[in-house]
Amino acid sequence: MASGLEIDARLVLSFNNEDIQIAGSGGYLIINFPNQRVFDTLTSGPPGGGPEKPKPPKGFDPLQQLNDLARQLELVLELRVAGKTHVTFGAGRSPKITFHAVLGKIGSFFRGS
Repeated sequence: MASGLEIDARLVLSFNNEDIQIAGSGGYLIINFPNQRVFDTLTSGPPGGGPEKPKPPKGFDPLQQLNDLARQLELVLELRVAGKTHVTFGAGRSPKITFHAVLGKIGSFFRGS
């Protein structure tokens, strides 16, 4: 049985006329979003005022679960926005969130919808 996931890929996805780049080599995968607006749109969930989401169980941390999965697969997943690393999964015991991610999220509060 293989000990880890090996990747060799390059893919460009279009979303609302914006290109999202995905590249991988060996055990390293990078997903680059063109700007904070696209990143926020894709990570905010479905649009609209639908029914309220149920509360996750206490102690449930989706970022930690993604990090644990990346470590199990021996994969490092790096999320970038405009070429700047925001979050790295699988490189340590917990996800590494950068200062760029914090500034990007703060900036998105001041932008109009």
